[in-house]
Amino acid sequence: MRDHSPRLPTSPGFWRSPLRGPWFTSVLGLVLLVGITVLFVTGLLSYAAYNPGLSPVNDKTPDKGILGFYLFAWPTGPHWLYRLTQGVHVTLGVTLIPVLLAKLWSVVPKLFALPPARSLAHALERISLLLLVGGALFEFVTGVLNVQLDYLFPGSFYPLHFYGAWVFFAAFVAHAVLKAPAAVRNVRRMREGREAPTGEGLTAPRPDSATVSRRGALWFVGGGSLLLFGTTAGRSFDGPLRHTALLAPHGGADPGSGPNGFQINKTAAYAGIDRTETREDAWRLVVTGRSGTVRLSRAELLELPQHSAALPIACVEGWSTSDQWWRGVRLRDLAALVGHDGDPPDVLVESLQRHGAFRHAALRANQVADPRSLLALRVNGEDLSPDHGYPARIIVPAAPGVLNTKWVARLKFGDL
Repeated sequence: MRDHSPRLPTSPGFWRSPLRGPWFTSVLGLVLLVGITVLFVTGLLSYAAYNPGLSPVNDKTPDKGILGFYLFAWPTGPHWLYRLTQGVHVTLGVTLIPVLLAKLWSVVPKLFALPPARSLAHALERISLLLLVGGALFEFVTGVLNVQLDYLFPGSFYPLHFYGAWVFFAAFVAHAVLKAPAAVRNVRRMREGREAPTGEGLTAPRPDSATVSRRGALWFVGGGSLLLFGTTAGRSFDGPLRHTALLAPHGGADPGSGPNGFQINKTAAYAGIDRTETREDAWRLVVTGRSGTVRLSRAELLELPQHSAALPIACVEGWSTSDQWWRGVRLRDLAALVGHDGDPPDVLVESLQRHGAFRHAALRANQVADPRSLLALRVNGEDLSPDHGYPARIIVPAAPGVLNTKWVARLKFGDL
């Protein structure tokens, strides 16, 4: 007997799953409506935390134009702010992957529907749908690769993810405006015991026999999201929860144990730090400001008033430490040494690091003025280890980890 079943995905009969339908798609869409909105907001906050308007050394998205309208001076309190916002951004993004894949699967027949455009409005909707699907895949793939410390795309992650987010979110907003009211109506109909309409190109005209209900499929998707949450969220904590983050890198090299036994992003060897440069007799901190330049050895820094602060390190990749006990010289005290007594200005921090996007970093005046902002010399009662920035590193409350520069060589206070 000849098989007359459709062989091309452009035929509605090609898609046979009984799970597809307006209600299933609508539930997934409403979850993504909330989740992606939170992702976008926390992503903007993450970008703002770099203070890219402060200096070209911090701005990884040149020519951003009006897309930088939201930027503001990133605050220093609460001290765990970036740990929270970026932890939510990364953990939620990973958790939403099963929901996104299920949503794309549920609407895939519409991507192949013919004719490509029935009207100008329909053509615009199809274009926005392509931007939505392509943007979603691009943002989630680049984000996951960056989180996994295995970013393979050509070009820097920062501008690609930033501009990709704007393209994706613009298409997402247009799609939500068009589809959210219908999604809410479909879910409401099902809660009232009424069937959702079938004329949306989602329900199979000749479905196969069901092996699982749509509610069961939703539980399956939710279980996948819960599994990813449980194996990712612990990266933002220390202690027993950290061991549950089985699918998440814990921040680079093994930090070992003891007072310096907390997460390391880049090791001294990776950054090209020559031990001869960090010896007590060789290293000097160069501080420049209004009244000139001073050069300070580590011993001289230890003779200055020492202060302590309990602060975490939080990385853009989503991992963070618990509060570590840092001790060193306040940045505002170093600013006062070079003529900036009172209200300290911005500062440009330069590292001994030879390569890498953040071997230089700029901090705003409000960050310099915070009494918890330190040029740290010790941590948890011991000298910094080489991998944690010996002989001196920056530690600032609520700042992304890359702005807490290690192996500091120079501080330049003033207009940048």
